[in-house]
Amino acid sequence: MPLWLAPVHAVVMNISEGQAEYATEVAKALKHAGFRVEADLRNEKINYKIREHSVHKLPYQIVIGEKEKAARVVAVRARGGQDLGQMSLDSLIERWRREIEAKAGSV
Repeated sequence: MPLWLAPVHAVVMNISEGQAEYATEVAKALKHAGFRVEADLRNEKINYKIREHSVHKLPYQIVIGEKEKAARVVAVRARGGQDLGQMSLDSLIERWRREIEAKAGSV
């Protein structure tokens, strides 16, 4: 499902409790930018969370670990397990806006 049609654009997941605050901050910033985002802050292994959310076929998964928290970036995975690497929150927002504009413009 294209990003602009998805009921939820992404899920933000923390690796451990130490990143919960930053993960919440990222989710709030994305919501403020107009995206439909959920946060998964459960105390579960990250591989379990990734697998579980992959079943829901969300367009994007955002993983927050210690490296991301320290550098104030996000690790992004696209549907299908495609690892897009780390990027700033502003870069991610810009990427999503371009993707939505491109898809909406072609309809």
